[in-house]
Amino acid sequence: MAIGNSAELGFEKEIWKAADIMRGNMDAAEYKHVILGLIFLKYISDRFEHRYNELLKEGEGFEEDIDFYQEKNIFFVPEVARWSYIASKAHTPEIGKVIDAAMDAIEQENKKLKGVLPKTFARPELDKRRLGDVVDLFTNIAVASNGGTMDLLGRAYEYCLSKFAEQEGKNAGEFYTPACVVNTLVEVIKPFNGRVYDPCCGSGGMFVQSAQFVEAHQGNINNLSIYGQDSNPTTWKLCRMNLAIRGIEANLGKRQADTFFNDLHRALKADYILANPPFNLSDWGADKLAENVRWKYGLPPSGNANFAWMQHMIFHMSAKGRIGMVLANGSLSSQSGGEGDIRKAIIEDDLVEGIVAMPPQLFYSTQIPVCLWFLNRAKKQPGKTLFIDARNMGTMVSRRLREMTEEDIAKIANTFTDFEKGTLENEPGFCAAVSTGDIAKQDYILTPGRYVGLAEQEEDSEPFEEKMARLTGELTDLFMQSHKLEDEIRQRLGAIGYEL
Repeated sequence: MAIGNSAELGFEKEIWKAADIMRGNMDAAEYKHVILGLIFLKYISDRFEHRYNELLKEGEGFEEDIDFYQEKNIFFVPEVARWSYIASKAHTPEIGKVIDAAMDAIEQENKKLKGVLPKTFARPELDKRRLGDVVDLFTNIAVASNGGTMDLLGRAYEYCLSKFAEQEGKNAGEFYTPACVVNTLVEVIKPFNGRVYDPCCGSGGMFVQSAQFVEAHQGNINNLSIYGQDSNPTTWKLCRMNLAIRGIEANLGKRQADTFFNDLHRALKADYILANPPFNLSDWGADKLAENVRWKYGLPPSGNANFAWMQHMIFHMSAKGRIGMVLANGSLSSQSGGEGDIRKAIIEDDLVEGIVAMPPQLFYSTQIPVCLWFLNRAKKQPGKTLFIDARNMGTMVSRRLREMTEEDIAKIANTFTDFEKGTLENEPGFCAAVSTGDIAKQDYILTPGRYVGLAEQEEDSEPFEEKMARLTGELTDLFMQSHKLEDEIRQRLGAIGYEL
């Protein structure tokens, strides 16, 4: 979800004010867990309270029976963890201990959350006065107690993730992929029915967008089976909370794990694989995994894991599987460490369905130019690859950040659809369908600019003499305006005693 393009950000911005309250005495990486933890706590408490009131009205005395919550996929919240109790303790010295106890009590009652929730609110360096102010802000924000709560707080969770990513800069890549990049992958891959997998899932953005794609197309979220893992324990917990707040069931393993050394889903053959692996990861363990079955197309170099990630994903593709992944542009042309040979072998196996060169400045965490790879075991246009040059797309939303618009994403997705149907017309400077033979002539380099060419220039029908007369006339007018401005400046300076 490209939250930055949303017109309804009132609630999310109010939540972000809570983060501002904490900003004075903590780094973004620290207060991130305070705010996101409280969003989660408020979410499950609101959902519980709504169900509690339903049961109370029924008058059967089941309002404290955990089974009547679990049957609705609602977390049971013990009394010491309910928001009303926490709010009553907001301005006591024990507020940190109260929240930690609430998190622990929730984990005790809901085994799926065991070891996931943050329990560091009582630590001395966390200002308890400011923490109480944040609790007040959450208490005073009006949140619908119906099904809309899930979407509203889920949006707030994603919005805060993006804002924390902006503040953390280069470290943000560990947990956040820009929403517009995720949307582009999802709109092309179309994960509608089947198994979705992300081997480096971060905070779970790929899964959230996949679920939203299904909902937007009137599908059933239960038709998606979600698998993932991440090697960072903190990020793995963020993902668990992000999915829980969205009501998304997922198999992320019992704990974090290194995908290369401890593949938690070895037998999985996924229908949709979406991933943004760490760019150009070095020292990933090639020497210890040299004989691994995943390296069908060649041993990836020890200094760069790009093709290790790709081959890991190819290994996990089902017979109809599709991959959408983000990689650094170097993956398109590098010949070092055997990467050129690996790329050639993957192309000759007819797996590469499309390549998209993305615009710069999409990521908070890096200025490295990136591209999107789309692979498909069941290509509808065998022997051909679609190239898209999207480097001029997107809109600058700040001095250093660009976002792809919904129109940009739709254009890319529609281009893939036309390519799959066989109705695509090449557009110079933007897209081209290219045969594997023609790719071979380019030494298996996949840089889109090599194939799409330059955009056609509009024909200039204005006669040369007329154009020169017009332009010199315009230049003369500009010179006259310049002289008038010079005279005015001289007069103003003279009036205060300065002469030029």
